[in-house]
Amino acid sequence: MAHKVTPMESSWEVVTEHHIDEDVGFALPNPLTELPYPYDAWISIAKELPFLIEKDELRAKVEKLPMLSIDDLKGHKMQRLAHLTLGYITMAYVWNQGDDARKVLPQNIAIPYCKLSEKLGLPPILVYADCVLANWKKKDPNGPMTYENMDTLFSFRHEDCSKGFFLISLLVEIEAAAAIKVIPTIFNAIQRQDQDTLQNALHVVTSCLDGALKVFQQIRDHVDPQVFFNVLRIYLSGWKNNPKLPEGVLYEGVWDTPKIFAGGSAAQSSAFQCFDVLLGVQHSAGEAHAAEFLQEMRTYMPPAHQKFLHSLESAPSVREFVLSKGDANLRETYNKCVKAMVSLRSYHLTIVTTYIVIPASQQTKNTQPSEEPSEVENRGTGGTDVMKFLKTVRGTTEKALMM
Repeated sequence: MAHKVTPMESSWEVVTEHHIDEDVGFALPNPLTELPYPYDAWISIAKELPFLIEKDELRAKVEKLPMLSIDDLKGHKMQRLAHLTLGYITMAYVWNQGDDARKVLPQNIAIPYCKLSEKLGLPPILVYADCVLANWKKKDPNGPMTYENMDTLFSFRHEDCSKGFFLISLLVEIEAAAAIKVIPTIFNAIQRQDQDTLQNALHVVTSCLDGALKVFQQIRDHVDPQVFFNVLRIYLSGWKNNPKLPEGVLYEGVWDTPKIFAGGSAAQSSAFQCFDVLLGVQHSAGEAHAAEFLQEMRTYMPPAHQKFLHSLESAPSVREFVLSKGDANLRETYNKCVKAMVSLRSYHLTIVTTYIVIPASQQTKNTQPSEEPSEVENRGTGGTDVMKFLKTVRGTTEKALMM
């Protein structure tokens, strides 16, 4: 029977069908920064969020917006910018100054937001694909893709450290792009039984993951733990497992009952789920909650990226191929890839400790000296117990190592 060629075994051009860019990977290349009339009214509010929230004028301003049809939002990039913009407005409207959550999103935002979300295959809440992958621009269009030459499109509060948080996350994604680029080479090598080419490609993956870790470590230079915990984290929080919105948010004019959605989370990054699948990391072999959460977070990714992960899962197993060859050098090369993923996850645990666990502990100490940090305060923006989740995911990654 002839071997069926999967998208992963063909050329890079096929991978681009999954909205993956040669230079920036899963990030949206050269996002738009402006919307045409009449959608510029959304952009105007999104750009003024820090001022409007500070003056407590945001909600009144949003409620006065006209109801707009999404029919004239043409093209993927324009639609992604509109989704990002409405996501920022929605999070700002719901959380405002952080002390009172609004349970109803008015129909003049809810209806176009939900229709646009349905068109893009994304949920009507600010997701990683919005605030990280589509929320950037170059200061000098001809300049390099460096932190110094880049900026985000929007922020929630003055000095909310969102630029550092989102841009470092984006630069980690971009660092991983070269590793995604060699995936077709990896499957071609397996198909041809070419161990040397496979080994060289796996070296590229390891090098890119090591580079991603170095970029990730720069987050400490640009994001203050107290500001992240007490300011930015509020606006990234969704309405899943959130006691401030136990029933979720009612999208007025769209649904008759409130809906629950998770906030933006690094678990929504297609890049790292992609490397898990590529290396045969079996999260389903760990605790069920972690595997279920990762699967759920795929539904928060752009559909093209979801399809890419699915096609990876149906491709030949890199891990099984390496095991079948019994080659010590090839096995060591594979293990270096897995160890690079373990290192990234270990550092993620360190960052969560610094940016969530310690500030939560300090907050509890100031208010309730006898109690441990609440389970709520230790939750990530995706609504899960973030330390438990990350430890489980790191553990299942380690189990992929070949002895």
